[in-house]
Amino acid sequence: MDRLSALKSIAAEAARGELTFPTSVNATLKLQRALGEPDCHIDAAARLVQAEPLLAARTVAIANSVAYNRSGNDVTNVRAAVQRVGFRTLGALAASVIVRQLASEISDPALRARADQLWAHSAHVAALAQVIARRVSFVDPETAMFAGIVHEVGGFYLLSRAGEFPGLLDGGAEEWIEHGEVAIGRGVLLKLGVPVAVMGAIEALWNGLRALPPETLGDTLLLANDLASVPSPLHERPGATTRESAATIDFITGAGTLAQILEESAMEVHSLTSALS
Repeated sequence: MDRLSALKSIAAEAARGELTFPTSVNATLKLQRALGEPDCHIDAAARLVQAEPLLAARTVAIANSVAYNRSGNDVTNVRAAVQRVGFRTLGALAASVIVRQLASEISDPALRARADQLWAHSAHVAALAQVIARRVSFVDPETAMFAGIVHEVGGFYLLSRAGEFPGLLDGGAEEWIEHGEVAIGRGVLLKLGVPVAVMGAIEALWNGLRALPPETLGDTLLLANDLASVPSPLHERPGATTRESAATIDFITGAGTLAQILEESAMEVHSLTSALS
């Protein structure tokens, strides 16, 4: 099967909801749904999180990051961490585990390296989106972080399937964008139960349309994506903002300039990125 046929075949499967996930992803999806139940309380959530060691470690790390630990008092157990970060952040962290698990069975070293870079990119976008949302666009910071975590989930899914189809990720950006990024990305996002608002923000990222200063969740995600110091290892959309151009992005906001805010928030972004990684 040639590359284009393979992309179209996987896209058709995604549109039908016929996605091939590692067993670990299905287990974490069940955990994520349980956490989302309205009658799930702190003690139940803590027990669910403790059953997934990677999620437990990441929850404690996020709770002790600069963004969530304003008092400087570290928490040392999952229940206290869950109480501090809240259920919406916990949902975002569960999504981060799912995204990483998508690539968990990649054995090819080159594909593994691309998956690692894609996660480094996603984590940095998520951290930047949280800070930009809180200090510039004033949209919900937890939703912005969640959008950053999942915005490349279609790429992770493609990397997880690339071993079955040699050359799947070669070729031009146009085929990747039409039949990979968008078609497959939509299918995976729907399978993960991503909220409509976050789907809309990612669609805005795919379309490349934004306002500066950012006003919406989509604007926030696009700006964070442009500013991320680690680029995506996948194809870039034609006309996308280059790293050089992104370095010159600045504007005045009510709290100063973007450059000042990013400088003041550098430790926070680094701490959040490290906790997610």
